[in-house]
Amino acid sequence: MTAAPTVGVLALQGDTAEHLRVLGGLGVPAVPVLRPEDLDRVDGLILPGGESTTMSKLAARYELVEPLRKHIGEGMPAYGTCAGMILLADRIVEGSADQETLGGLDVTVRRNAFGRQTESFEGRIDMDGLDGEPFDAVFIRAPWVESVGGGVRVLGQIAGGERAGRIVAVRQGGLLATSFHPELTGDPRIHRLFVDMVKGQA
Repeated sequence: MTAAPTVGVLALQGDTAEHLRVLGGLGVPAVPVLRPEDLDRVDGLILPGGESTTMSKLAARYELVEPLRKHIGEGMPAYGTCAGMILLADRIVEGSADQETLGGLDVTVRRNAFGRQTESFEGRIDMDGLDGEPFDAVFIRAPWVESVGGGVRVLGQIAGGERAGRIVAVRQGGLLATSFHPELTGDPRIHRLFVDMVKGQA
């Protein structure tokens, strides 16, 4: 695919509008996804930040869980930010007892690993696959990746301090996930990377 793809943003809860705005700024057609039939008109999907248990319950209520699993399982590129990373993970540490994930990403993720909302922070992350300066990442009640499977590429880790070495960005094939919120930074490089993935150019 070389033309501009259409990218969907899951619109159940969270930073939907912010992701749509970044994609629009890149000239990429972008639409909210709220119903199963919406998935048939997008080439890739962003799972935004928000509250992961609420998002999984709303996905079940809107009968989106199985359609999402089907599309992701059949190769639709997907990018999860913060709560979206949790939704893509095969395994969760400290999730709620009834919390479901969509799966597909062979990682174990620790929910709320960086602490409460009052412990939100920003940090500069060296990201494999991004040209230019380190990425100024915004972490809000963020998870981190505890462990990765053999097919998962680690793209970014915390560089210093007590959190040094914590994995905060990963990729497995057409699946991309970050612990942080690039849609809140004004830096579109990670969204551009995902669009290139959707096009088959990255």
